[in-house]
Amino acid sequence: MSIEKEEVVVLPRRKVSCTQSFDALWFCYSPVHQMQQYYRLGSLDNCGGKWNALFDCLKLKTKGSHEVQEILETREKEKTHIWSFRTPEEAAANWNDLFGHVNDAE
Repeated sequence: MSIEKEEVVVLPRRKVSCTQSFDALWFCYSPVHQMQQYYRLGSLDNCGGKWNALFDCLKLKTKGSHEVQEILETREKEKTHIWSFRTPEEAAANWNDLFGHVNDAE
């Protein structure tokens, strides 16, 4: 008599840490970052996006672990991939749109 064991795949639970969001907010108010923004854009950074990220992270900390996992998984699925894959025809058309004027006679 043999007993078959079922394998259960358990995905690792992700813990939410707000340290990265806090560090990004802290750096946003540093003179180095503010001077870079002023030099590049001509205005100082109000760090609104960093505040929103920190508040969002703190809100996640108040939710149950199952709900946090679902939220993080849906966010991961909604992210756009860094690469946009194109067929050779789409790539050629895009190249011509961006750089076709280089070959034009002046």
